[in-house]
Amino acid sequence: MIDDFEAKGKRKKLVEELRHKGINDEEVLRAVGKVPRHVFMDPAFLIHAYVDKAFPISSGQTISQPYTVAVQTSLLKVERRSKILEIGTGSGYQAAILAEMGAKVYTIERFRDLYLKAQTTLTELGYTADFFYGDGYNGKPQYGPFDGIIITAAIDHIPDNLLKQLKTGGRLVAPVGKGDNQVMTLVVRNGEDTFDYSTHGLFVFVPMLKGTVNGK
Repeated sequence: MIDDFEAKGKRKKLVEELRHKGINDEEVLRAVGKVPRHVFMDPAFLIHAYVDKAFPISSGQTISQPYTVAVQTSLLKVERRSKILEIGTGSGYQAAILAEMGAKVYTIERFRDLYLKAQTTLTELGYTADFFYGDGYNGKPQYGPFDGIIITAAIDHIPDNLLKQLKTGGRLVAPVGKGDNQVMTLVVRNGEDTFDYSTHGLFVFVPMLKGTVNGK
């Protein structure tokens, strides 16, 4: 994987852009400045790797806008050795950000081609994560409870079975809504059956679907 001075310079500018947009979690900004987003991009969009926009990847999915990644990650309040479940591996960029921050990452992808490619990319970059090919709606209760759960696709509601995979004090971040825009929602588990909800702006995500797709 090639990471040159030009790419590093563009990441530095991206970090300053995110800071200007209100991202103030220094560890998140450090991770964005470290992880080479261009290696997760479709070759057709490489020159735009450090533009703060989402871009298409394979299987009709997208690599999220860096600002969106930064918002979701900041809301998780990741600490070193935090156990984080990601639902929707996609390109693997979000998983790499979490791994760079020292989290123990468990990540689920329903598209087999993305599941395989993300594993290869993170391994080549030296990041460690546990990858699963499966239906994200089920979560991974056998590996929980988790300090954080991040859903990287639009969901019309947050299933109870995912909330129950959080530790007490754990945080779930998801874009919730059926329309063109989704509301970034944070859920904090305060007790066995006690959850606090808060909202954090409008975003646009591809929909979260059930089942798996056995691609090439």
